[in-house]
Amino acid sequence: MQSSNGRPSGSRAGAEGSAEHRTGRGQARAVVSGDMRYDDPWYDALASGWGEPTGAAVPAAEPARPAGEARAAAAADVYLEVQRSAAFQEVRRRYRRFVVPGVFLFLAWYVTYVVTATAAPALMARPVAGAVNVAMVAGLGQFLTTFLLAWAYARHARLRRDRAALDLRWDTQELTRSVQGGAS
Repeated sequence: MQSSNGRPSGSRAGAEGSAEHRTGRGQARAVVSGDMRYDDPWYDALASGWGEPTGAAVPAAEPARPAGEARAAAAADVYLEVQRSAAFQEVRRRYRRFVVPGVFLFLAWYVTYVVTATAAPALMARPVAGAVNVAMVAGLGQFLTTFLLAWAYARHARLRRDRAALDLRWDTQELTRSVQGGAS
């Protein structure tokens, strides 16, 4: 069996075998079960089945309750009904009418900048003011258009979609609550 760092597990002596041994990045090495070691602090050995004693029984999953399944299916039907509604389709249409042209225009502007920098370096090297050239102005224009696009998106969402989306959310919660028998 191998540990998560790729080395075969087994008995180690000295500083290698110490549970308090520090790696180069300052992370503590831990002993999960027996001789198995790992360096990743986010790694959950028991979730993958490692570190459990041999022959350990995995608890069986609870059998699904028929009433719970019916409620879940009814709640899923509510979400499908909302998705098919005219109000939801209107919110999605407003979203697409802003995002698709915005993405297209921004990518066109970005590709134009990159192609011009590659194909016409003399044009991009022309001085505008002192040491500032056309390439620097266009590069800063990329940042400016990013912020302008983010501002325009937030404004569009606030003015054209947020109210309708919030209404849909409340309606969906009410329908789901009524299907589940008043439980939230």
